[in-house]
Amino acid sequence: MTKNSFVIAIDGPAGAGKSTIARMLAGKLGYVYIDSGAMYRSITWLAMRSGFSLQDDKKLVALAKKTKLCFKKHQRQMKLFINGKPVTKAIRTPEVTANICYIADNPHIRQIMVKLQQKIGQAGGIVMEGRDIGTKVFPGADFKFYLDASAQERANRRYREFKARGVKASLRDILKDIKIRDHKDKTRTVSPLKKAQGSIVIDSSKMTINEVVNKLIEKIKLY
Repeated sequence: MTKNSFVIAIDGPAGAGKSTIARMLAGKLGYVYIDSGAMYRSITWLAMRSGFSLQDDKKLVALAKKTKLCFKKHQRQMKLFINGKPVTKAIRTPEVTANICYIADNPHIRQIMVKLQQKIGQAGGIVMEGRDIGTKVFPGADFKFYLDASAQERANRRYREFKARGVKASLRDILKDIKIRDHKDKTRTVSPLKKAQGSIVIDSSKMTINEVVNKLIEKIKLY
């Protein structure tokens, strides 16, 4: 791979700043940013709208199979379209966040999502973030980063994010949900959250977004 076609994988727990940092990094490198978590959120959102049980594996898998997820490039970013329609705020609510585990923990749905993610990123020149990008989706990525931060700091960030968007949320509930999500992500049978072999670990608890992005660029330039 040339320097213009690197595959950069960023993993880490909920609220570690992966989306913001990956987006900024992609912008500075002239790469395409892909939010893999949006794919799981979209299926969660659709399942919740359908009204059937989120514990009905057969219906969830059937929904994932028939749903058309498409990323379209826009200003060096990939915007997610669900069945031909763009989605943004609808998949970013606290309700979707609280229920995404039913989709993310489903091995059959993960298999569908991983294949699509690999297809999207096969040409390189991308920054993709999620929970299993460096371990499952692109284990051979040119650069693998693992972003982390304390649970309290991650809860604070998510609370500020919701507040800025005018979404009502409780800091206590957010912290509780993050701890539950951490446990589920790290202990699930399929593609658990863990540091990929050879990944560069960065704890952003006491770092600004720009400091983290500059740190990643520094590591890439050393290549």
